[in-house]
Amino acid sequence: MRKLVLNSGRIAIGVAATVLVAGCGSGDTDSAADLGDGRLVSVASVEDVDVLVDAEGHTLYTADVEEDGSIRCVDGCESFWLPLEAGQTEIDALGSSLAEDLGVVERPDGMSQLTFDGVPLYTFTKDDVGELMGDGFTDTFQGTRFVWTAARVDGAAVPPSPADESGGGFGY
Repeated sequence: MRKLVLNSGRIAIGVAATVLVAGCGSGDTDSAADLGDGRLVSVASVEDVDVLVDAEGHTLYTADVEEDGSIRCVDGCESFWLPLEAGQTEIDALGSSLAEDLGVVERPDGMSQLTFDGVPLYTFTKDDVGELMGDGFTDTFQGTRFVWTAARVDGAAVPPSPADESGGGFGY
């Protein structure tokens, strides 16, 4: 049993291994939840940090301004932070302890986005498989400031921001 912690200790749950997947990208995959059509949400070691990843092994992120479940990453934001698309039917079919904490929120464009404990999940376009480039990243889109955090396992600390509005982050 692992403790999954999102946003620096704010959200903690137990994750039981449901489906073992060997070698998702360059990280070691510990457990996974099959989203029906071959897409997976997995727990993997990325740069020595245990995080949630998508089917291809890309790290999943949450934004501090969306901790209440609302969608604020729209328009230009979606060019860098890709919403993780999924439907409730795929989640309901899982029947695992990980699936119990997955949900769906409807985006303003009508797309269904996967959430973990109610917080929308994204991948970062600047990440390659097995990277955490977006972890601690700060940017601003249309006047809203976002601080992005990898969906961490075991409460590992969030590193200092690799870039922010003053140091090369995106600002729109």
